[in-house]
Amino acid sequence: MDFFSINNVMVTIPLGQGGYALSWIEAIGTVFGLLCIWCASREKIVNYLFGLINVTLFAAIFFQIQLYASLLLQVFFFAANIYGWYAWSRQTENNEAALKVRWLSRQQTLALGAVCVVAIVLMTLFIDPVFAMLTRIMLAVLHAVGIQVAMPDLQPDAFPFWDSTMLVLSIVAMVLMTRKYVENWLLWVVIDVISVVIYAIQGVYAMSLEYVLLTAIAVMGSWSWIVSARRNGYAPLAARAS
Repeated sequence: MDFFSINNVMVTIPLGQGGYALSWIEAIGTVFGLLCIWCASREKIVNYLFGLINVTLFAAIFFQIQLYASLLLQVFFFAANIYGWYAWSRQTENNEAALKVRWLSRQQTLALGAVCVVAIVLMTLFIDPVFAMLTRIMLAVLHAVGIQVAMPDLQPDAFPFWDSTMLVLSIVAMVLMTRKYVENWLLWVVIDVISVVIYAIQGVYAMSLEYVLLTAIAVMGSWSWIVSARRNGYAPLAARAS
């Protein structure tokens, strides 16, 4: 089981003070994450297989570094990947994909925007107790299956607003991706740009560079899906309004 240990270092990258020890599990998990995003941008259903491997490996990482709320988020992503795989694989009687790349309607956009704003505000205000509660839930689950883990010393969130924004938008973007809405890529661009800045400020330069690449893929995914939606006969709100 040494492979799953974050102490099983593949290479030390000369970034930051003392360098960045990149473990095998993080390296392989990151590669599968990049493959997942790239394939999703090309509408390839295999992205969900890569996504399942990515979130499983990242869940193991978050468990070891005691980020239990992030671990729970990976559990959500795991379930979303399974659903997305099912939704994307459905076909019509003509053997065509049942789901088409499309834009949200005006009503859907307004409703989803309102939900995001409310969720981000609430999460910003209560992020520390919420994450403490989620951590206790995760510990209870682990204890129930016989894994004894002590309650970590939780510190206040360093960037409550931006952290909350990334959390909420990540969940929304993942749901929109499973339903093939173009807006998922626009949200991923926002999430990735915020991540680049936050990780750089925190000195996690390897992850910051990774999200620079993810931003580029998300931009390409946005353009690819916009073209695909246009080909399917769908237009964004601005075009429909004019």
